[in-house]
Amino acid sequence: MRTSYLLLFTLCLLLSEMASGDNFLTGLGHRSDHYNCVRSGGQCLYSACPIYTKIQGTCYHGKAKCCK
Repeated sequence: MRTSYLLLFTLCLLLSEMASGDNFLTGLGHRSDHYNCVRSGGQCLYSACPIYTKIQGTCYHGKAKCCK
């Protein structure tokens, strides 16, 4: 009986971790903005983009710029 309660408790903890926004979406195939930026050849920078590059999006949930 204790084993079933332990398994149920573990399952509840696992589901509560998955339901917290980003982890849940990333688990379903949604990629982070940082991943998309780097994959497309950009750089994530907190400062201004270097000369001859343009802002192509954001990184780190909008805190940085994706420069390409």
